[in-house]
Amino acid sequence: LLLGCELTASTKSYTFQVDEEDNFDHILALSVVCLTDGAKDECNVVEVVGRNHENQEIAVPVANLKLSCQPLLSLDNFKLQPPVTFRLAAGSGPVHLAGWHRIMHREDVSFEEDDDFSEEDEEDLPPIMPAKK
Repeated sequence: LLLGCELTASTKSYTFQVDEEDNFDHILALSVVCLTDGAKDECNVVEVVGRNHENQEIAVPVANLKLSCQPLLSLDNFKLQPPVTFRLAAGSGPVHLAGWHRIMHREDVSFEEDDDFSEEDEEDLPPIMPAKK
């Protein structure tokens, strides 16, 4: 599924959420962030706000766009796990974000210990020696 949103001075954030109770895994991939018609020649900083492994909110800038020097940034399908908020931290936009949303059926897979691999099968690696001067 394609995703698109626009951040402006009046709409500074957009939150992408999914139903966490469904039986699917969701991946959101951000492809392009670009200034659109009507943008001023000012720095427009776009942040991604999400949660880390300790469930603390974190904000990370992913784009700093300016009409005269960098109006477009390709993020090469930067993958995020919903829920995630895109926020215009500086500037007035408009900034358009485009990407895709992938939905995968969650399989009920049990992670039992694999009998084909054990610690006994690991090869002994030689110790790391200090570099010769």
